[in-house]
Amino acid sequence: MKIRPIFDRVVLLPKEAEKETKSGIILPTAAQEKSQIATVVAVGEGGNIDGKEVKMQLQVGQEVLYTKYSGTEFSLDGKKYIVIKQTDVLAVLEK
Repeated sequence: MKIRPIFDRVVLLPKEAEKETKSGIILPTAAQEKSQIATVVAVGEGGNIDGKEVKMQLQVGQEVLYTKYSGTEFSLDGKKYIVIKQTDVLAVLEK
């Protein structure tokens, strides 16, 4: 199955939460923080939304930093995804 977001929505595949600290301490599941870094999997077409023209700035394959408590999470084919508005993306990570 394939997902195609509409309007100004973006589908992200979040990175796994850190399971171990840099010093080697293994974190229990309850102590692991939800990652805010994700890979863009699909991008909506933008368009005229609420009377304003929205141009999509993101592209599939980019790594992004997104706001902590945004979007809707769902599972598809055994992977967890999140759908958010483009405005909830804070930055594009460049290598």
